[in-house]
Amino acid sequence: MRLLILGGTQFVGKHIVLTALDRGHDVTIFTRGKGRDDLPETVERLRGDRDGDLSALQGRTWDACIDVSGYVPRIVRASAEQLRESVSFYAFISTVSVYADFSEAPITEDSPLIDLPDKTVEQITGETYGGLKVLCEQAVRDVYGDRCSMIRPDIVAGAFDPTDRFTYWVERLANNAASGLPILAPGDGSDLIQFVDARDLAAFTLHTVEERVSGAFNVCGDALRFDEFLSRAASALGVTPTLEWKDVPFLQQNEVTWNDLPMFVPSASEQRGLMDVSNERAKAAGFTPRDVEDTVGSVHGWTVTRTSPERRAGMSAEREQELLKA
Repeated sequence: MRLLILGGTQFVGKHIVLTALDRGHDVTIFTRGKGRDDLPETVERLRGDRDGDLSALQGRTWDACIDVSGYVPRIVRASAEQLRESVSFYAFISTVSVYADFSEAPITEDSPLIDLPDKTVEQITGETYGGLKVLCEQAVRDVYGDRCSMIRPDIVAGAFDPTDRFTYWVERLANNAASGLPILAPGDGSDLIQFVDARDLAAFTLHTVEERVSGAFNVCGDALRFDEFLSRAASALGVTPTLEWKDVPFLQQNEVTWNDLPMFVPSASEQRGLMDVSNERAKAAGFTPRDVEDTVGSVHGWTVTRTSPERRAGMSAEREQELLKA
């Protein structure tokens, strides 16, 4: 297939490009050309700007488009309309953040979506992100009807991850075991954790365009108890960590935040549904999540190649040890 990918040089987009090449597809990416690009030379590169300069797309045709860089409805609609006669299928990378209420679980594709009060807003914030994605999905459907798929991933784990959320736990397990230090484990082990391997997300997205599988799909791995996750991750790393579980009152008393312990959502939280999202529809359509151990091993292999000590998520090792002594 000849595939057009809007974006494609960063994290999820990069995984989609590399997986598409592995599957024998011809790949064209459309970007502004301002970010790092270490994709293979076989990838065709078109330059432009989704907000005002789509001229590089004119007069071209592809079998399908995968949109990994759509956040503003007006801009997504412009791209979709520009490509209406140029591609026969459109896959849009959305998010589970489109759902309005995470206090009820599990979350399914039929759960209520956010209804953004101001449909003209374009500023992307924590409050508008999910609602804007809802409107982006609608813009694609308006143009393509049933010739499109809406891919709604949970937290994505994998190499090239700029958020460091999943990466935090892999590095903390490996580093603390090597240093002989205990690990602060949140809750009592019974809270759920859920994520999707970026390679599985890429594979299923490509499956929807290859087989013309339309509809909306929650794309996430199976939910695990936090204690099972840490145990299996440690096993994959070949380490035996010392886990010290700290309950929610302790974490609240010490002002420990979501960013300090990424991916930890207490089961009593109003946001508990974030870690209890049904993937049954995606599985029925061909999605197959890999084992946790595979994801952990892949992420660890990537983390040891990183040269910058800066991390965007997770508490410092020093603060962790201070809390464990409190």
